Amino acid sequence: MMADLLGSILSSMEKPPTVGDQETRRKAREQAARLKKMQEEDKKQKADFRKRMEKLISDFIQSSTQKKKKFDPMNKLERSILHDVVEVAGLTSFSFGDDDNSRYVMIFKKEFAPSDEELEAYRSGEEWDPQKAEEKRRSKELAQQEAEEAAKHGPRQDPSPSTDYKQKYSHLIGTVAAKEGAHTLQANKTYGCVPTANKRDTRSIEEAMNEIRAKKKMKVSDEGTGGSSQQ
Repeated sequence: MMADLLGSILSSMEKPPTVGDQETRRKAREQAARLKKMQEEDKKQKADFRKRMEKLISDFIQSSTQKKKKFDPMNKLERSILHDVVEVAGLTSFSFGDDDNSRYVMIFKKEFAPSDEELEAYRSGEEWDPQKAEEKRRSKELAQQEAEEAAKHGPRQDPSPSTDYKQKYSHLIGTVAAKEGAHTLQANKTYGCVPTANKRDTRSIEEAMNEIRAKKKMKVSDEGTGGSSQQ
């Protein structure tokens, strides 16, 4: 019983490493050493890049003529380091570009921070021109003022008709206008239509009164004659 237990313990113990195991461990140690060296080199490159950016940012701050600075395209890690340096320095930075390979960073001094129009130009891949931007802004304001004036006074109405009434009613009045047709109106004997000019009384008031008196006297005379004959 004791012998079986001792054999079991001995069999479970780690066996001495073979030649194959030693080679595997050696390769693992070499790989770990290479990885550590690569990490140290990467760390050193990041530190060197950060120092270069810090030097450029320092020169930019001390310059009295530079208001902004555009950097060459960088990878994502480099842009991240540059943005961090800019933030520590108290400046403003933006990244522009469509893809990761062409994306670049622009930095600005706080007192010369870009406007929304300037940022939009950079995002569109255009150069910023303050003079053209001012002209564009004024044109936009003028157009807005005109639109407000038009809305205030309502739509403009044209006093002239949009269509010619002569053509529209040509099937009723023909090609002669109604006003012109009235001037050429002729008397229609069949229906007794007489122009207004023919109805106008050209006699004087005195002549008309004398004629009325004469008619009354004649009527009275006729009535008297008729009465005596009846008697």
